[in-house]
Amino acid sequence: MTSTRERQQAAARRARLEKEMAERAAKARKRRQTTAIISAGAALVLVVAGTVWLAVSLGGDDDKPGTTTAAPGASECVYNALPTEQRPPQIKDVGVPSNQQSGTGVQTMTIDTNLGPITAKVDRSLVPCTAGSFTHLAEKNFFDNTKCHRLVTEGIKVLQCGDPSATGNGWRPTDGQGGPSYRLPEENLPTDKRPPYPEGVIAMANSGQPGSTGSQFFIVYGDSPLDPAYTVLGSITGGLDLVKDVAKAGDDGAFAQQAGGGHPKKEVIIKDLTMSNPQG
Repeated sequence: MTSTRERQQAAARRARLEKEMAERAAKARKRRQTTAIISAGAALVLVVAGTVWLAVSLGGDDDKPGTTTAAPGASECVYNALPTEQRPPQIKDVGVPSNQQSGTGVQTMTIDTNLGPITAKVDRSLVPCTAGSFTHLAEKNFFDNTKCHRLVTEGIKVLQCGDPSATGNGWRPTDGQGGPSYRLPEENLPTDKRPPYPEGVIAMANSGQPGSTGSQFFIVYGDSPLDPAYTVLGSITGGLDLVKDVAKAGDDGAFAQQAGGGHPKKEVIIKDLTMSNPQG
């Protein structure tokens, strides 16, 4: 017969195993939430992901992702147009930026919202291609009169904006699936930073696939444990208090069962977004 001590040891082993399984399940749920920053419909991104990844992998080992050596002070960027027949209605076509983008100077981004201005600093030496894309979109009034469609108050602490189809009254099931008619590779990934996305960072959303950056971006209003897979565009220099007030108002939980968070209860409308000429 099994001794009392052996039964106790077996019970302890089962308890440890059950605890480990529960912890692994919790970590898996957290990973699914913290990596699901959505830029566009996944099916759409998959169409071009292979092309984008090939363009990046052919670059030299010392190149920034998505760039190749060009004239002094300039970068040769890769902007991949989406096939016309596979663009959903949420795509807003304003053309494609020039492949030649300046890699010098600092720009000021000004986001004029219904709650007040939010400003950020963008260093083109770190993100020449993303800054070039953002400047192109801003010049085309791409972001005007759009709403920040997603707020996550637990874990990653972000306010996500930049979907050109998120407009008008109320919310649509497709909000969060819009973007421009092209995609670009990620750059300036914070792989050596802890946390990767500290409070005050503004970064680009993507679908989780390489080369799936579009127009959607997120403002980090509290240190975030996101995986370093999203382009750091710049840093907020003003208006972060506005974002924190939006976070305090909470979200409606619309995305709670998928990526996490929901639509912000306190509505944020981007009336105008501009990028200054590079300085320095």
